[in-house]
Amino acid sequence: MDLRALGSTGIDVSVLGLGTVKFGRNEQVKYPHEFKIPNDKDVMRVLDLAWSLGINFIDTAPAYGTSEERLGKLLGQRHDWIIETKVGEIFENGQSHFDFSAAHTRESVEDSLRKLRRDYLDVVLVHSSGDDMNIIHHQDALAELDKLKQKGLIRAFGMSTKTVEGGLWVVENCDVVMATCNLEHNEEQPVLDRARELNKGVVVKKGLLSGHAKVAAGGSGIERSFEHVLSQPAVSSMIVGTINTNHLRKNVEIAQQYSAVSE
Repeated sequence: MDLRALGSTGIDVSVLGLGTVKFGRNEQVKYPHEFKIPNDKDVMRVLDLAWSLGINFIDTAPAYGTSEERLGKLLGQRHDWIIETKVGEIFENGQSHFDFSAAHTRESVEDSLRKLRRDYLDVVLVHSSGDDMNIIHHQDALAELDKLKQKGLIRAFGMSTKTVEGGLWVVENCDVVMATCNLEHNEEQPVLDRARELNKGVVVKKGLLSGHAKVAAGGSGIERSFEHVLSQPAVSSMIVGTINTNHLRKNVEIAQQYSAVSE
């Protein structure tokens, strides 16, 4: 599995990252099929296989139920994994709510450090509610993450944005942007283009249409989705969540076909 630079952060990530929503939450998710949260043995099987196939990048969040806590328990003090987590969204009693205050941001980072059993966090993103520019200009989460970076508690920060305007601002002012890119959504291409110009990290979400890519493009949607995303020089990594080892193997096999990018 090829590694790509996460912009100018000094962090190298596998072109395919492992999403871990399904490790800790199965309520209010957008996947096409229901699923049971796997036990520790099955989660560890996925993690071990991912590592053996060359994946070194994990995406998680406090809003993913018990995902962070389980990763901390199962990975222990291993710092060879690059872990990206988030702040801002809280999922409780089957509902999401948001808090972008400085106090909550700081508490969330401290909680993630404890759950993940780490001395620092590799990447922390603001989990947008959709109102990107309000969060950017009228909330304190990004400023607090910058302070925590200066203190050495995180290595890089940014935002998982939902608008082009927000994505462009993050690219110009932060280290990493998480943007949507897939066969049905290319509106955020200007964000990817600007990130490449400025050498900023780009992590792609929803690259497989939240599990719906299989039926896209006449049945070849998964292959075309990987090609569409990974052929773009701006993309550092594409996050794909799975708890199925067969799917994981196939995803890696396909991703490797399109991971080499011509400069």
